[in-house]
Amino acid sequence: MASTSASEIVDAVGGPGNIASLTHCATRLRFQLNDGEKVDKTAVEAIPGVLGAVPQAGDRFQVVIGGGVQTVYNDIMALPVMAGGASAGGGADESIADIKARERAKGPRGTNAWLDSLFEFLSDSFRPILGALLGASLFITFMALAATLGWIPAWNAPGVVLPPSWAFVNLMWQCVFVFLPLMVAYNASQKIGADPWVGFAIMAVTMLPGFAGLGKTADAVQSTFLGSQITTVQVFGMPLTIFDYSSQVFPPLLMAAVLGLVYKGLKKVIPENIQLIFVPFISMLVMIPLTAFLIGPIGVYAGAALANLLSSINSFSPFIFAIVIPLAYPFMVPLGLHWPINAIMLLNIQTLGYDFIQGPMGAWNFACFGATAGVLVLAWREKDKQMRQTATGALAAGLLGGISEPSLYGIHLRYKRIYPRMLVGCLTGGLIIGIGSLVLGLPHGITTQAFVFTSLLTIPAFNPIGLYLVAVAGAFVVAMVLVIISGYKNPEPAGAAVAAATADAASVAPGVARDSIPAVAGGAELAGVAGEGAATATATALADRPAAVGELIQLASPLDGTVVALDQVPDPVFAGGVMGPGVAIEPTGDTVYAPGAGTVVAAQPTGHAFGLQLDNGAEVLIHVGIDTVNLKGEGFDVKVKNGDRVETGTPLVTFDRAVIEKAGYPLITPVIVLNGDTFDTVDPVALGPVTHGSPLLDVQKKA
Repeated sequence: MASTSASEIVDAVGGPGNIASLTHCATRLRFQLNDGEKVDKTAVEAIPGVLGAVPQAGDRFQVVIGGGVQTVYNDIMALPVMAGGASAGGGADESIADIKARERAKGPRGTNAWLDSLFEFLSDSFRPILGALLGASLFITFMALAATLGWIPAWNAPGVVLPPSWAFVNLMWQCVFVFLPLMVAYNASQKIGADPWVGFAIMAVTMLPGFAGLGKTADAVQSTFLGSQITTVQVFGMPLTIFDYSSQVFPPLLMAAVLGLVYKGLKKVIPENIQLIFVPFISMLVMIPLTAFLIGPIGVYAGAALANLLSSINSFSPFIFAIVIPLAYPFMVPLGLHWPINAIMLLNIQTLGYDFIQGPMGAWNFACFGATAGVLVLAWREKDKQMRQTATGALAAGLLGGISEPSLYGIHLRYKRIYPRMLVGCLTGGLIIGIGSLVLGLPHGITTQAFVFTSLLTIPAFNPIGLYLVAVAGAFVVAMVLVIISGYKNPEPAGAAVAAATADAASVAPGVARDSIPAVAGGAELAGVAGEGAATATATALADRPAAVGELIQLASPLDGTVVALDQVPDPVFAGGVMGPGVAIEPTGDTVYAPGAGTVVAAQPTGHAFGLQLDNGAEVLIHVGIDTVNLKGEGFDVKVKNGDRVETGTPLVTFDRAVIEKAGYPLITPVIVLNGDTFDTVDPVALGPVTHGSPLLDVQKKA
């Protein structure tokens, strides 16, 4: 991607002055913005080389690039406007380092910022080393292939001595995994706001040969704890447990979390002019013994407990485990929940000598890639150049690198028809692994002796390779064929989606977010020109008549209240855009009105949700409050029923605010365009105070 495109990305996210910080992972640019409302999401996605865009809570914004993200990141950081001083973009008179430091001091933001921060802490502790992990996994695959072909003996079996040449090749991957705790400690400490080299040094103490040597002294005592042999030695009268911390990831994560608190506390009490000396010194003085005596062992045992739990499930029924893992991953990855599982995979390899999770995980990955291949076939057939480019890049990143994010964020979460078909592929791969494990008598299912990325290149790392190959091929082909047969765009008849969507949001799998949440458009040319009355009249007129191709129409507000972005809704289904694009309203009134002329497709008897098929083609869901279905109609006076004809401003329901608030349910009301995929744009007119009947959403019909 040229630097001109890098400049376009910066401009589309609001300019350099709107960028609080910028990092990247294996596939995405990760912006922390000062004002998320300034982003032009449509403009971002139109930039050549951009696979998709993902708005998030707390003014976070992600731009999906694919495997070339490092180059794009470097291009952006090399722009003069990002270095500080006067800029053509205007508004950037601070360096990025200054901005990062200032923003870190503010702490997390957003409704779910604590959860976002937790997942980001976990993921950002691994993301910078993904390249090293991927490279190491290919060395491992090469060693496994060499052993399979008989070039070398079983390269990682106990007691095997490799020839010097192959032993040297073996060191090429061991360098990453043996010192993985140090890499994680550095990244996690940096993420938490502490000096990363101090975190590195603290963790390094536990990996020194001299630390392990303490367990070989005459004073060392061997004992049993939770069924495992442990070595302890008395240090200053306190028992110090000696572990091999190679490849451990939970201890450095816990250490960094505590170090961040210590660092911040010391900076508050130590004068600024001597912080450079005494903050690192006192941090190390406190954290080295704390890590060696307490945090390290806790991390080891916590990781072992999680690993043993999953191992027990797999040992009890490899068949069930092989099905559950690929079906769970499509919902775990968007939430970032897969990062702790990666840590358990590493721990399994260290403690058991093999891992049993990556095999079933491969079924999910290849089902994901198969769905992308199906989209690519349809894009070629339909001569959709942009989707063809997106799918090609995503498929290459998946099949060659084992990276699912370009497919997930660039395609799958944007088109709701893909996920069910992909899940069938996941189920197919899981069933093949489960049944094959039973037939072949595999007590742990498909295993691998190394941490690898599940791609075409790493297939030889799995055992038995034949069963794994059949499973991932089945997952890939089934998902691809189903997407090709059914298509990935939404062909649902008018009104069908509305009726289905009025079921409570809890019935939809949480966490399946898609990146079709619209960027907030500033201003409304048709609203407010001649006062509230003119705005209301304009919205009513535009909401009532059928939309012509390419025409911009408006939906009226169904409530009096305050309009907020959809990601402020405390429910991942709505906040993630699963149901479709739209906005939410914090109501100040107690009556919900029709946002346009049309037909009531679904009026829930509980009064908490209404589906409308409007004359202008929009299918609208209005969900009054969150989890209010649990009130079973108490506090709701429903005014309409299924099949009723309504006009703009027709009352749909009156609700008792006191009843809802007493029950503890949020009143925030999502207003969703369920068939948003059939429109070019679905954008909020403006955020802030609104009255019912005033313009709420700009909707433009596709050509």
